[in-house]
Amino acid sequence: MRTRVPRFAFVTVWTLHLFASGAVSGTPQDGSPLPGTTALELEGDVADHLVAGVDRFLLREIEAAKSTRSEHWKLDGSGREAFERSVEPNRQRLAHILGVRDARVPFDGVSYVGGTAQGVVVGRGDGYEVFAVRWPAFGDVHAEGLYLVPGGAGAKSVADVVVVPDADQLPEALAGLVPGLASGSQVARRLVESGCRVLVPTLVDRKVTHRRLTNREFLYRSAFELGRHLIGYEVQKILAAVDWFERDARESGREARIGVFGWGEGGLLALHAGALDPRIDSVCVSGHFDAREGVWREPIYRNVFGLLEQFGDAELARMIAPRRLVVEAARGPEIVVPPGTGGGPGRLATPELSSVEAEVARAVSLVQELGGDLARATPTLVVSGAGKGPFGSAPALEAFLRGLGKDDELAPSGESRPAHLRERFDPDARQRRQMHEIDRHNQWLLRESPYVRQEFMKKLDTSSPGKYAASVEPYRRLFYDEIIGRFDRKLLPPKPRSRRSHDEDGWTGYEVVLDVFPDVIAYGILLVPKDIEPGERRPVVVCQHGLEGRPQDTIGKPGFHYYKAFAAALARRGFVTFAPQNLYIFQDRFRTLQRKSNPIKKTLYSVIVPQHQQIVDWLQTQPFVDPERIGFYGLSYGGKTAMRVPPLVKDYKFSICSADFNEWVWKNASTRSRYSYVWTGEYEIFEFDLGSTFNYAEMAALIAPRPFMVERGHFDGVAPDETVGYEFAKVRFLYSARLGIGDRCEIEWFVGPHSINSKKTFDFCHRHLDWPKP
Repeated sequence: MRTRVPRFAFVTVWTLHLFASGAVSGTPQDGSPLPGTTALELEGDVADHLVAGVDRFLLREIEAAKSTRSEHWKLDGSGREAFERSVEPNRQRLAHILGVRDARVPFDGVSYVGGTAQGVVVGRGDGYEVFAVRWPAFGDVHAEGLYLVPGGAGAKSVADVVVVPDADQLPEALAGLVPGLASGSQVARRLVESGCRVLVPTLVDRKVTHRRLTNREFLYRSAFELGRHLIGYEVQKILAAVDWFERDARESGREARIGVFGWGEGGLLALHAGALDPRIDSVCVSGHFDAREGVWREPIYRNVFGLLEQFGDAELARMIAPRRLVVEAARGPEIVVPPGTGGGPGRLATPELSSVEAEVARAVSLVQELGGDLARATPTLVVSGAGKGPFGSAPALEAFLRGLGKDDELAPSGESRPAHLRERFDPDARQRRQMHEIDRHNQWLLRESPYVRQEFMKKLDTSSPGKYAASVEPYRRLFYDEIIGRFDRKLLPPKPRSRRSHDEDGWTGYEVVLDVFPDVIAYGILLVPKDIEPGERRPVVVCQHGLEGRPQDTIGKPGFHYYKAFAAALARRGFVTFAPQNLYIFQDRFRTLQRKSNPIKKTLYSVIVPQHQQIVDWLQTQPFVDPERIGFYGLSYGGKTAMRVPPLVKDYKFSICSADFNEWVWKNASTRSRYSYVWTGEYEIFEFDLGSTFNYAEMAALIAPRPFMVERGHFDGVAPDETVGYEFAKVRFLYSARLGIGDRCEIEWFVGPHSINSKKTFDFCHRHLDWPKP
């Protein structure tokens, strides 16, 4: 089930007109500003302006990342050993964001896949044999594909190569065993005919077998939440093959010469594998190399958190130096995942030759900056058919083989295919095995994740609230820097603009706009009780709406009864309230903001947190506000905000999470539960590596020792009661048993749906903001 207020996404054009006009309150307004502010003259839908401004801001930040990338590189070009030592921190960072974390499994040799009905030899060509094989990679996950051996299983080879197909290619196509691929692009066959041993792994394909998600996105979702990535998993399969090639060469008393060739998705994997592992002597990347600033447009399973902070394709190319890198500008896979399919929209297109040339030129420049012998190891660009031709061209393969020390000619492509010896070949069964093993590994990581987080949080000092407050600060910084993502820039002067929008019995409402960053504004509705005496300072409750919601929803707009008009109800009780407009509105428009944020190591909350800080800072300057008494109360997606903003905006004196609190990592990563986000259209919801760091209990620990409350309806479809209770029990244990402040932590269970209940939560506001109940 989705954590949203039912029907909130269905907003009519007429209703939007009412939002813009301020006519929802039913009372004509003069639009006069709040004292101390200038007139708000922004026309149209302010939420539209807000989202559009953030979009422009993020696009600029993506472009700026390229110019600041050098800050993360401290390279020593005085020699190869010095270079390898100096680039190691960047390799570790790349491995981290790709999720290359699980220990690989050593093995003595590939295992042949066959049975009583079919031998292990699945193909035979002129001077070589093809075997169906599998080999262990990590955990219980295996790579599976083909093994091409010149002269038979016991023959010697001039080099060992992993040929990585595109996701929608069969290994058999690259070996020439099945039709559909021109002979010149049958790279595995051409390399074995040139004397190389060749392994061809199967990749997870882009077919749709789980509801409307591609297989790659289905596995990506769980992995991402758990600090892993499908890219990393498949790189691990390549590196496991490299492990075996190296060991086999060492035990045979010969020099290891190892290469990786890849096309399309395989090109991406070859590039990353080569950047990570200096044992790979030669890399050929075909139909992929390009500028990556548009990665947010690509299918979501290519979304790597923080990629552009340190790495473009040129930086990955520099990590391969002084080894051979061949970039083949060729036709790439062309894929479109349209909006509205249930997954993240995206597309793959053949890189434009001019863009490939520019990125290669950037890579050449980066390598030349190293100086000395390293400066001569620049990438080789081979152009096939003006950048649109078939992959595996003879010049590309010849340059690739030269990087492996093979100087004789590439074997001619020819037209003769090897004999295919498998009568009942079923590639779908192999694909299902690959899917099952990765999904099983993700679910194992999910089960282990509570223990990982427990170890992660062990540095908290709970001997007293004071010592706890000091020990939690490094965790808050890590949460902001590594999970939420922090923009390293100061807030702009707020330049408050406002206009009166409501005039009701007991309170007056104002639309307020504040500047935050260039092009980024904060917007919301301020409700001020009419009975505030001159010089009196009142407590404030910031009231946050849910998915596809608006500030007006919290005030009493008709048809949105799940909010119970809680901002207006609290204003009638004497609180000042402020209802901000959050970014999660306009469906794909805001979800694309998350896509643009992630590659630069940011999230939606990288903007939302500064917006809230600016709101609180401004509220604290108002003559009718007590700056020491400001609390936060959010419903649904606003409850999600309640878990992420108050840990970082410490001016919030408490946080109330309504209709959202649950075992969040489980809700995002489980492929067993019907409540899981794996099955829904909220493709922006996944946050990198929460499984290893901060579930909701750990986020609540960042709020402590300030008061924290959960509001939970038994019939709320967000999650079942048992997972809510399980996660809250850990929070309650921290507050009550460890810190001795159990009076600051509570949960209200009520018989009801995904809704504000406004009973004990209102009492909580009165108690912890020290305001008498009416």
